[in-house]
Amino acid sequence: MTTAATDFNGTDRREHVPVMVAEVVDLLSVPHPHVVIDATLGMGGHAAALGEANPDAKLIGIDRDADALEAARQRLESFGDRIRLVHSDFAEIESAARSAGYDKADAILADLGMSSFALDDPSRGFSFRADGPLDMRMDRRAPTRAYDIVNEESESELARIIYEYGEERMSRRIARAIVEARRRAPIETTGALRAIVERAVGGRRTGIHPATRTFQALRIAVNREMESLAALLDRAPSMLNRGGRLAIISYHSLEDRAVKERFRALAQSGEFRMLSAKVIKPSPREVAHNPRARSARIRCLERDGDRRS
Repeated sequence: MTTAATDFNGTDRREHVPVMVAEVVDLLSVPHPHVVIDATLGMGGHAAALGEANPDAKLIGIDRDADALEAARQRLESFGDRIRLVHSDFAEIESAARSAGYDKADAILADLGMSSFALDDPSRGFSFRADGPLDMRMDRRAPTRAYDIVNEESESELARIIYEYGEERMSRRIARAIVEARRRAPIETTGALRAIVERAVGGRRTGIHPATRTFQALRIAVNREMESLAALLDRAPSMLNRGGRLAIISYHSLEDRAVKERFRALAQSGEFRMLSAKVIKPSPREVAHNPRARSARIRCLERDGDRRS
C-alpha cells in the first residue's frame, strides 16, 4: 500500500526531521568517504550529519527546490568551503556534480520523501490539509502545475495517472468526477479538488484520507518523479568510486520496487553488491517520535573494490 503521502499530508506543520539519520551515517561513513553527494538536500539534515561524521569529506548538496536550497545554505553555513550547493534535479546528478567540481563520489544519498519545508506551505499546493493553489511543483521553474493536469488532461489520462502513480482503485470514478466538475468551472485549489475526490470516493477510508492517493499521483506526475528516479538509478552507480556506496530512501511501493529491481540487476552484474538482503526499516522508537518515518525504507548498494586512498 502506498503510504508516503499519508504520513506527510496527515501531520501538522513542523520542523522537518530527517529520517533514519543514524542508519544513513552508518551506511555511508564506512570507510570514511572523500566526496559525499546528497542528491536530495532538502533542509540539509542528512548532509549535516554526514558532514559531522566525516570531517574530511567534501559535500555536494543537490535540490530542485530553490527555497529549500537557500534554507539549507543557511543551516550548513558552518561547513564553509567543504560544501557546494547545486540547484538541479537529481536526474542530472552527473552534470550537477561536475558543476561542483567532481565527477566521482564515495557516497551518494537520495531521500525520495517530501520535505516538510514545501509540504507544509499551503502556497505550494502539495497538501489537501490546507487550502492553496493547485501547484505541486518542486521546482517552480517547471512549466506544468497540478492545475494544468487537473483541468486539461483527458478523463482517460487522469484515470491512468491516478491509478498508476497513486495505486488508486477508484481512479476512473475520480477522473470522471474531476472532468464533470471542471466543465462547470476550473478547479483552482487543493480544497476544491479534495472535495471533488471525497464526493467521488464516498466517505473516509480507514487509515488514510480519500484524497491521499490522488494528491500523491498528481505530485508524482507534475514532478516527473518516476522518470527522475529512473535517471538517477541509471547514472549514480557509475559515479561511485571503488568501494563507494549509494543509499536510497523510498516511501511507497512504486519507488521501492524501482530501486530494488535496479539494485538487484546491478548486483547480478558482479560489479556491485547489495549491503543488506532485506530492506532496512526505521526503528519502532523513531516511528514513535517521528510518524513521518514509518513508511521509509533504505536500500544500499556498494561498488566492489577498495576505496581510493
